[in-house]
Amino acid sequence: MGGIAPLAVGQRTLRINLFMKPKPITQTIDLGDGRQITLETGLLAKQADGAVVLKMGDTMLLATVVSAKEAKEDVDFMPLTVDYQEKFASTGKIPGGFLKREGRLSDYEILISRLIDRALRPMFPEDYHADTQVQVTLISADKDIQPDALAGLAASAALAVSDVPFNGPISEVRVARINGHFIVNPSISQMAQADIDIIVAATKDNVVMVEGEAKECSEDELAAAIHFAHEAIKIQCQAQLNLRAEVGVSPRAYSHERSDAALQEAIESFCYDKVYAVARSGAPKQERSAGFKQVLQDFIASRLEGETPDSFLTRKYFHDVEYRAMRNMILDEERRLDGRKLDVVRPIWCEVGYLPSPHGSAVFTRGETQSLTSVTLGSKDDEQMLDGAMFAGYNRFMLHYNFPSFSTGETRPNRGPGRREIGHGNLAMRSLKQVLPPVEACPYTIRIVSDILESNGSSSMATVCAGSLALMDAGVQISGPVSGIAMGLITDGSRFKVLSDILGDEDHLGDMDFKVTGTAKGITACQMDIKIDGLPAAVLSKALAQAAEGRAHILNEMNKSLAAPREDYRPQVPRITQLKIDREFIGAVIGPGGKIIQEIQRETNSTISIEEVGEFGMVQIYTADKTGMDAAVRRITGIAAKAEVGAIYTGKVRSIMPFGAFVEFLPGKDGLLHISEIRWERLETMDGVYKEGDQIQVKLVEVDPKTGKFRLSTKALLPRPEGMPETSERPPRRDRDDRGGDRRDRGDRGERGDRGDRGERGDRGDRSDRSDRSDRGDRSDRSDRSE
Repeated sequence: MGGIAPLAVGQRTLRINLFMKPKPITQTIDLGDGRQITLETGLLAKQADGAVVLKMGDTMLLATVVSAKEAKEDVDFMPLTVDYQEKFASTGKIPGGFLKREGRLSDYEILISRLIDRALRPMFPEDYHADTQVQVTLISADKDIQPDALAGLAASAALAVSDVPFNGPISEVRVARINGHFIVNPSISQMAQADIDIIVAATKDNVVMVEGEAKECSEDELAAAIHFAHEAIKIQCQAQLNLRAEVGVSPRAYSHERSDAALQEAIESFCYDKVYAVARSGAPKQERSAGFKQVLQDFIASRLEGETPDSFLTRKYFHDVEYRAMRNMILDEERRLDGRKLDVVRPIWCEVGYLPSPHGSAVFTRGETQSLTSVTLGSKDDEQMLDGAMFAGYNRFMLHYNFPSFSTGETRPNRGPGRREIGHGNLAMRSLKQVLPPVEACPYTIRIVSDILESNGSSSMATVCAGSLALMDAGVQISGPVSGIAMGLITDGSRFKVLSDILGDEDHLGDMDFKVTGTAKGITACQMDIKIDGLPAAVLSKALAQAAEGRAHILNEMNKSLAAPREDYRPQVPRITQLKIDREFIGAVIGPGGKIIQEIQRETNSTISIEEVGEFGMVQIYTADKTGMDAAVRRITGIAAKAEVGAIYTGKVRSIMPFGAFVEFLPGKDGLLHISEIRWERLETMDGVYKEGDQIQVKLVEVDPKTGKFRLSTKALLPRPEGMPETSERPPRRDRDDRGGDRRDRGDRGERGDRGDRGERGDRGDRSDRSDRSDRGDRSDRSDRSE
């Protein structure tokens, strides 16, 4: 509410506008387990055509929609843009990088944007062509609530309260199976136990989009999860209808298409039979495309001289003819564009090890679709760093999908991966992730790159097949090979024809694109987009069953090249050794400023990483040099080893003193070999006994319980001379006034690295000048060895 109130100031009267906070319109959705979702409109972003704030716990999403009042000239598609972004402030973080602000959308945000887009796009009227932008922003985050499953609901609600023509509402939910039970929108902490994880979008009546992954579930289990999700979505759609009724908005009027009935009839009569004949010819993709183009050119040439048909409408009506001819051929004859029957998969050939230098490679070709895929096995340092508002950490498995222009015989500049490439790569990654060995068995960082060299449909499924073969070629012990197939659907409302292994044109002109991947045991991932109103349960079951048959056939063809992982990694793959050390030794392995670990890496030509896990440090050594690997393992195990009294070690003489020698018996651990512990016979001097660098065997005879210093002996390894009386293992101390005794008394110092107790020993006086005494040599590095 607002108003104007007068305010007297001296001889003047000021008129001040008074505004009160608007009262929002809200709807609440009960998830049935005590959790609630609230939709609120009328408070924020009121200049947008529609704006809704969705709240669940501490999570808040702001969804807005703006659509141009008029369409651009000669547009025959829906120019929809969907952007999902997570503000770092929503989780109390500041973005990394130099600019310290949100930039372009991350891959994670692009994937969520695609989930929203694919659910909304089929819901707009076919003749609505105005530029439309949907933006969903995470403005507050609950650390245990996943916002991706709520974004579609927020976007649809924003459209529901706007005047933009929309045949919704829709909603999206995540369904996970945890301990045998389906849960709607589970928390992040619950997802660790999930064996099915799918996001489903639907209207009140029909499912329109599915995407997810599973640990080799059955077709019936996937269908049950989809049905469970739809029941929850029906409630959320009704809440949006109630919200729209309270707002009281009506759809805007529009007219975005022009028509020419005479031209449409002329194209239909001249082109339909000719187009049908080309479609029925079974010609390859390029030939078929040229045939359709020739029919169009013949029609244009047939027009009266001087009569130029509207080029935009001509292309539009000709496309409609192609659409009807291809669909009628499939519905009437069950014959497809390349001559196949409905359930037949295109011819397949594949080869592993095609590239000699990469760690693993494969070529997979199915019809006119081909993927050349490589696998690279890297160290922990190669992991991908994730720095997002909701999720931060490291990713050890990456799959990158590339779609160059030459794969379809086109020319266009390469500008990096687009949203389609990111989405296809993510689907393939989720498909293969389920069969990877645990990190304990395969500590490598894995990167798969799929380059599509030819494309005529199902290139993402070719990536799955080639990726599976390349992993096995590299020697990665996956639990089973994975194959994938894309299913299609053609229907006229009464007849339903399910197609296996669809072509690009069948995808473009068809009613469904349903991709299913899995092993011989079950489904590992799926992605479904439906363009029609309604998919009967019987048709979904038939599509899943037909997909299972197709996957099994493809898997058999793949097995002819390589049926199981190689027993060992290929020779060019660097080896990784993992060591578990006590946490207390992590600092000693690293050294001050990284000195020790850098020295080991330099001397052994290896890459070493250390990660603290609980009470232990996990050390990973990565090198292609076996000699270097063995040396690095020795150094690190030595540093992390606990010295045992009575154990025998091979040590290196580090320095000679009048009272004995300091010996490094373990990496970074020095002990004193006193002059009295070298031989059974009495030695008067150290001259000529040892020299620095000598390798000698010593026995650890004592660890000082107070200082932790080590006392070594070589005498203990020698037989006692006959007739020599037994004496105390440790020589008695001499009077401190005896210069030699004073030096021998210093033999009580064990490990040289720890000297922090000197200042506390008042009976020995101030010895701060000892480091300057030339007879002790350079001892500056001892503290490094003791850490």
